[in-house]
Formats: sequence, C-alpha cells, structure tokens
Amino acid sequence: MKLYLSSFRLGDHPERLVALLPAAGRVAVICNAIDAEEPPVRREKVAAELTWLSELGLRPEELDLRSYSERGARFGQDLRARLTQYDGLWVRGGNVFVLRAAMAASGADRILPELIREEGLVYAGYSAGCCVLAPSLHGLELCDDVDAVDGEVIWEGLSVLDQAIVPHLDSPGHPETELVEKVRAEYERTGVPHLPMRDGQALIINGPTRELV
Repeated sequence: MKLYLSSFRLGDHPERLVALLPAAGRVAVICNAIDAEEPPVRREKVAAELTWLSELGLRPEELDLRSYSERGARFGQDLRARLTQYDGLWVRGGNVFVLRAAMAASGADRILPELIREEGLVYAGYSAGCCVLAPSLHGLELCDDVDAVDGEVIWEGLSVLDQAIVPHLDSPGHPETELVEKVRAEYERTGVPHLPMRDGQALIINGPTRELV
C-alpha cells in the first residue's frame, strides 16, 4: 500500500506525497465529504484543493462520486475504469459520514480497498479522507453530524487501516480540536486502537514502511 494521510490539508511535508507519485502524476480529487455544503461554497473549496495540488506539480481533477450510482446498469465498473486512469487519489476532509455514504452509493467502498492493497494507486487525503479508512466510524459522531447524511448512516469504515485516526488534536486554531479531543477520550475509554495526529503531521505508508512525519 502507498498512502499519504494528513491531519489537515497537505500537512508540513507535501514533498513526501509527491515522492509517492510519478512526475506530474494524475490525481483524482474526491470532495464528497463536503456534499452537504451549499453548491457555491463547495465549488470554492474544490477549486482550492485543485490549486494546492497543481502547485505541487501534479495534475488534479475532481472525481465526483455522485456521478456514479448503483442504479446504473454497470454499477462499479465505470468507476473502477475511471480510477485506474489515475496515479493517485486525494480525498478531502469534511463530514466522514457524508463521505462514507457517497462511497457506498457509488461502489467506491468496494473498489478502493482492493486498488489500495494492490497499489493500483496512491491513496492520499486528510481528516475525513483518512478517518474513513478505519475499521469503524463509531466515535466520530462526537465531531461530525450524522444528520447531514441523506439516507442511512454507515458505521463501518473501509478497514484499510487496522486503527482509527484522530486528526486535529492539540491544534490551536482548528475549529474541531476540542471536539476531536472527546473522540480521543472515548477511544481511550473503550480501548479502540487509534493514532492521534496534530495538524501538520502525516502518516506515510509505503509498502512495509510506516512513518509519522
């Protein structure tokens, strides 16, 4: 597996993300964690992600999971074909439950774990984009509003990681730093394996190598 999992945005070492990708790599940008935002706000935030990645010398473009649906005749197949065109994936933060629902509705939750484990692409992202990889999303309702989900709330993560990630801890200035402290306390109380991260940090997994920078 090749993963670059940041607490917030690109983190302090974006060059480590670039190193995982080929030169001028094509990157699909998934921003479905902010689908509950008003459309103009969402468009502005998507544009910012594309700008930041472009400034790293990458070639990003949005991949909106809402364009894929299980109602389609080829549910999952078209999305898999689209994903394999990219060198990497950048999954923006936001509401982890909204993101998880979009992944389920598009079939991404079945495709991505396989592609990640086969190193078919580099998976990167921050906040909710990292948290969704855990075995379970229980506890994250303390910081993310489950009522923002249009439909059923899914509590199972993608189980790519064997532990939960708690981002934004001890990060003055981040609006969720106090809320995620409650998540950490709940995980410690219930014995859930988790990795605490402050903004600026990133977990890098490259095959057998695992490093927090």
